[in-house]
Amino acid sequence: MTTNRREVIKGLALLPALGLVPTLGGRVARAEEAGRARVTLAIHTGDGPRRLEVELAETPAERRRGLMGRDHLDAEAGMLFLYDGLQSPESGFWMYRTGIPLDIAFIDAAGRIAAIHSMSPCDGEDPSQCRAYPAGVTYRAALEVNAGYFAARGVGIGDCVSWPGAAASCAAEG
Repeated sequence: MTTNRREVIKGLALLPALGLVPTLGGRVARAEEAGRARVTLAIHTGDGPRRLEVELAETPAERRRGLMGRDHLDAEAGMLFLYDGLQSPESGFWMYRTGIPLDIAFIDAAGRIAAIHSMSPCDGEDPSQCRAYPAGVTYRAALEVNAGYFAARGVGIGDCVSWPGAAASCAAEG
């Protein structure tokens, strides 16, 4: 979820229109999660490719929602946030009402991982209670996975990420 809190707070008022419903414990769940687009992506490491099935967050509403309200993410799954243009190093993500510890990789215009951060869940009732995680680098996409995924699989800065329809593919470079 992006750190533009005004945008997120405005978006919360639209939850019913977006197919989201409140659940017990103040969480929000998507009424039709099965309808979200999914692709298989590959992270090309020195030890070979690591494949993940990821949900796509392509629209502002999907990016605001992110993994909000989830308390489980399959081991080889994630969410890929796609943007039409480059995003500022000051922009980033936060974990408002996200119950899963996550790692996030910020992917540059060439398709390479430019930064990786770990993010802790935030169940605060007020979005301002949640820490923001700025990217610290210019990025074109971001990949959220379960905390520890990247380290356990030897994924690091400079590794290439490719997916169907990606504008740039560094996979051919090696």
